[in-house]
Amino acid sequence: MKTQNYNRRDILTASGVFAVAAVAASGPARAQSGHMHTMAGAMHKNNDLTTAAMDCLRKGNECLDHCLMLFQAKDTTVADCAAQVNQMLPMCDALAKLAMADSKYLKQHAKLCIDVCTDCEKECRKHEKTHPECKACADSCLDCIKACKALVG
Repeated sequence: MKTQNYNRRDILTASGVFAVAAVAASGPARAQSGHMHTMAGAMHKNNDLTTAAMDCLRKGNECLDHCLMLFQAKDTTVADCAAQVNQMLPMCDALAKLAMADSKYLKQHAKLCIDVCTDCEKECRKHEKTHPECKACADSCLDCIKACKALVG
């Protein structure tokens, strides 16, 4: 029997796919019960923000995984980058969840996310020419910043 190794990115990606599939699968049942109309409006209302936050999570995890591989090779030049990404990830995770729930706290959180993603983008930009994972993370942070600014005005 072949043993399969999974990294953190694979597990997070799979859990995200399962969560989206579960919501999609529950759609018809909720629509028939009359509860889907408010939930569908909420999900559609913040769709761009949710998408940007989820992309930030995916690319941030890829960047952090790359940083960890570099650390194992005794390369600590991306230590500050990893630290910023490590702070960005829980912020964007909460942003996505608050956006999906159309939370009354979403705008407040988005304002803070702008600051955290800005710091992450700046740090990742320092490595974008030598590490494509850092460039992808910086680009996704910029997209998230734009989506947050569109929400908060």
